[in-house]
Amino acid sequence: MVRLTWLAFCAIAQCSFAQQILVNHKFGEIETRLDGCLESAWPPTEIGEKIKPQEPSAELQQMLSEIDPARIKATILKLVSFGTRHTLSTQTDPNRGIGAARDWIASELRSYAAASGGKMTVSTPSYIQPVANRIPFPVNISNVVARLEGATDPSRVYVITGHYDSRVTDILNYEDDAPGANDDASGVAVFIELARISATRRPAATILFGAVASEEQGLQGSAFFAKTLRNASTNVEGMLNNDIVGSSTGDRGQKDPFTIRLFAQGLPLTETTAEQQERLRIGGDNDSPARELARFVKEVAENTYTGMKIAIIYRLDRYLRGGDHSSFLQQGYPAVRFTEPNENFDHQHQDIRVDNGVHYGDLPEFVDYEYVSRVAKVNLAALWSLANAPGMPRNVTVETTTLGNDSLLRWKKGSGEAIGYEVVWRATDVPLWTNVLNVGMVNSARLQLSKDNVIFGVRSVGNGGLRSPAVIPFPG
Repeated sequence: MVRLTWLAFCAIAQCSFAQQILVNHKFGEIETRLDGCLESAWPPTEIGEKIKPQEPSAELQQMLSEIDPARIKATILKLVSFGTRHTLSTQTDPNRGIGAARDWIASELRSYAAASGGKMTVSTPSYIQPVANRIPFPVNISNVVARLEGATDPSRVYVITGHYDSRVTDILNYEDDAPGANDDASGVAVFIELARISATRRPAATILFGAVASEEQGLQGSAFFAKTLRNASTNVEGMLNNDIVGSSTGDRGQKDPFTIRLFAQGLPLTETTAEQQERLRIGGDNDSPARELARFVKEVAENTYTGMKIAIIYRLDRYLRGGDHSSFLQQGYPAVRFTEPNENFDHQHQDIRVDNGVHYGDLPEFVDYEYVSRVAKVNLAALWSLANAPGMPRNVTVETTTLGNDSLLRWKKGSGEAIGYEVVWRATDVPLWTNVLNVGMVNSARLQLSKDNVIFGVRSVGNGGLRSPAVIPFPG
């Protein structure tokens, strides 16, 4: 009689009948041909391979090694030195206020552009914001944008932002010091460091590095930025927002220095009611463009080169809070938000003070610069991988006119230089893609796997194995 260990018994129980169980009577042991069944016995499939993380190219590895915590610290301390960066603060004082901060950011980015051989340009698009909620008088709102032109696919664009304005307890107090070291000098420091490293290199697609203003007053700067891109019919295929990425220590002293949260919205804001109902009908509510972007980021940026774990949060944002990625989502662009794992609200939106031994205020001594540098690596791994992979496939559909257990997928070429396509899938109750099949340079594929049992996606493949985010099919 052969005795089974509990592990072996579970392995057998989880395998489908088609998988073989081999008994070694000589040694009284059980061998199982698992074929991945311990990870998932459903849906059964004998095609494709398990998804593997995308390893960074040699160029990207070199770029990641150039991220400098000392430079990130210097950037944050410089932004804090302007006293306040409140949107309503002075714009004419050369040393204090949001105008001085704007001018310094533009000067810093122009110094990188000067070394780019004309590939990077810097602008400060502005407009006069009339009186509104949290805006008691008309004010000039300026963004600072560095554009790194794509080499082969410049019309495809990716955006990375941080907001450079700050605040204290009273949202209308624009006189007192509002250092904003974490919220959000940390996010600005991330994209400035990426702009420095990227300026002398050439991505396939175009990258926009943006410091946006008036986030605290109602996202006016990012709304202006996103609307400007939409009005120009710009093909933005991904937006990364960094807001409060300076510390991993929470208000109870809890620490998680190797995790960054990534917020990703579900149902797209721009879909009609009918489109959302169709998305819900096919079970695609967890597969919005924003969530596909988040899955992509996790696949390319959670590795030994960044040293970070990416915790995807399937929400637009935290409770009672908002961020600049919302402005891009409202224009129909895929957008996600990076935020530290354990926030300390004593150090956000607070007057600088000490009450009963508790230190309040968003001061630089509460920032972990090594942590910010790792967050910068996550952003760089994601942004550079996006900009050098082909664009996402278009018009992805699944045939639903007849009953059957096969699945016929069709798609059209996206922008960029694809050399092939992959079909990915996962069980409907699994959060991340698990399986992949390379189907080559074609525009359709039939799989012996029922569309009723899985979520499918199609992604473009480029040189060096770089892949786009996946796109789920709708009935066609």
